[in-house]
Amino acid sequence: MTPIKKSALAATTLAALSLVNLGHAADDMERYIVKFKTGTGQGVAASVAQSKGKVERVLANYDAMAVSLPAPALKGLEHNPNVEYVEADTKRYLMSQTVPYGIPMVQADMLSDAAASNTLVCIIDSGYDGSHEDLNHNGAVQGTNDAGTGNWYTDENSHGTHVAGTIAGVANDVGVVGVLPNSNLNLHIIKVFGADGWAYSSGLVAALDACKAAKTDRQLERMVINMSLGGSRSNRTEMGAFDQAFAEGILSIAAAGNDGNTRHSYPASYDSVISVAAIDEHKLVADFSQKTNQVELSGPGVGVLSSVPMNSAAKSDLTVNGAAIASAMMDGSPIQSVSGDLVDCGTGEASCAASGKICLIARGNVSFADKVLNCESNGGIGAVIYNNEPGMLYGTLGETATSIPSVGISDTDGAALQASLGTADLAVATDHYAYFDGTSMATPHVVGVAALVWSNNPTCSNAEVRSALASTAEDLGVAGRDDAYGYGLVRAYDAHLALANCTGSSGGGDTGGGGKPSKGPKGKPTSK
Repeated sequence: MTPIKKSALAATTLAALSLVNLGHAADDMERYIVKFKTGTGQGVAASVAQSKGKVERVLANYDAMAVSLPAPALKGLEHNPNVEYVEADTKRYLMSQTVPYGIPMVQADMLSDAAASNTLVCIIDSGYDGSHEDLNHNGAVQGTNDAGTGNWYTDENSHGTHVAGTIAGVANDVGVVGVLPNSNLNLHIIKVFGADGWAYSSGLVAALDACKAAKTDRQLERMVINMSLGGSRSNRTEMGAFDQAFAEGILSIAAAGNDGNTRHSYPASYDSVISVAAIDEHKLVADFSQKTNQVELSGPGVGVLSSVPMNSAAKSDLTVNGAAIASAMMDGSPIQSVSGDLVDCGTGEASCAASGKICLIARGNVSFADKVLNCESNGGIGAVIYNNEPGMLYGTLGETATSIPSVGISDTDGAALQASLGTADLAVATDHYAYFDGTSMATPHVVGVAALVWSNNPTCSNAEVRSALASTAEDLGVAGRDDAYGYGLVRAYDAHLALANCTGSSGGGDTGGGGKPSKGPKGKPTSK
């Protein structure tokens, strides 16, 4: 059979779909691949239609077609003399992982982390979910319990697990990858935050000491400390502890703060600590990122996808007529999956023929909760609410309890669905990944880069690594160093190249041994 004839077969067979009797509900149909004898495809397609089945796809190059059949029709098709065999059209699933936008942005994918086992990253945060599929580090993760916060390997508010995933999410074909993804980085977890989400300066100083003890116990020479935390008041004891840590060869990195003002946040604003601002995927500073004369580097901190404790998050999936539609779970939606026809319910204020169907509802006039409850009271099994202004709809049901899943979609997708209603699959399910915003998310990008660069240049000092990170940062915003971006976006590979001739000099710094790079033109910082 020539390609032209096969194309004609495909066209003829697909044209015949309008003749198919769809008397059986979708739930009664099963998918099969039918291999037919050369030249008999049209006849087999007619048999499928006569059996109240449906041709889903023609595989013309292989004399085969994918069909949906009611169960009673299978045996007859198998005995059709023109059919060579019938087999299940088995499902295939994505076996992949996501590379968050921040990883290539900071050049983490350009530098090997094969040598990362020579470096320790100490994360002072809210804990760590070691059962997470992306945080299995083969025993390279240890921790220290802090009085009153519980075990370091638990995480009640997800923050520490999210930070850890950005630094060291494993490359394992699922989930996300971190800056150092090969599972050989040494991590030490200090849990200073419990469920209440706050700690004292004294607790932070004690955590620093625990990090130093872990470095000694594990016989590692290099350590980078991640502190995605802070407060508005300085503390002399705390400052002295971090000055001493820098003098001892430790690199401490902290979040600049999320108040969107020009106030200093501590410990980030101590001279001995690198202060990190947050930028988005377009390399624009986040509106919440604090802008001060202590900001040193920038990292991706808006819409950062990373790990959270297993099943602690939720996600939504919406498919209509086989096509995926971007959606956002309504805050407060129950965890549930449904399938059914879409029905246009206007703004969801009046009754509509929703029984057994998924309501398509326009935003406006009444609350999202009322829209979902009205759909539910009319027998609806799910609700899709589309925006009445440009962009994705992110909504909440507040304190209202509903029993059907609900999601928001964009205005354009809503208009398209309204013009062509079809069959939808809607699911709100638990998840162990989430998007977070904050300088807390920017900080682990910089910490990961610092550890990556240092592990590849183990003879360099902490002061030399710090200077290289600043001198090779991508200049953003106003030319030269500025209070919004600092020296700019941290870049792993460029910093690595800059350290080719390092001497191991400790440098020191201009205030108390802190080593904060000078506030001169960006690209030319010094450690004195």
